Amino acid sequence: MDFQKLTEYRNQQNRFAQRIGMALEEIRPGYARVVKTVDADDANPLGVPHGGVYFSMSDNACGSAMASYGYMAVTLNASYQFFRSARVGDHLTAEAREIKHGKTVSVYEARVTNQDGILLGTGTFTFFQLDQKIEL
Repeated sequence: MDFQKLTEYRNQQNRFAQRIGMALEEIRPGYARVVKTVDADDANPLGVPHGGVYFSMSDNACGSAMASYGYMAVTLNASYQFFRSARVGDHLTAEAREIKHGKTVSVYEARVTNQDGILLGTGTFTFFQLDQKIEL
């Protein structure tokens, strides 16, 4: 698997990620990293990023880690814990690591941190691997 091509493919094909300004930065077997700078459009009524920003970054990172095996996959289940709020202008990173890779069902953990390495949230995501290869 050419991970550079896979990274480019996922960034080009994920229109939702493009819309909210997140990008896949690195992918390797069972691991992926997604980045985003928080802007004013990400804020909730409290003026801090909506929790959906962290969740979406985590889902993207975990799905990308799952894609490192060369197959399309869909999220079956997710659980998320929010710890701290970021601020507009903060640079966020979501890192996904594999917990268990199965024949069709796999589990990943994501951690979202800010530019200072402060943990903002964690999530556990379960994926179902489709019988559809990723064509690069």
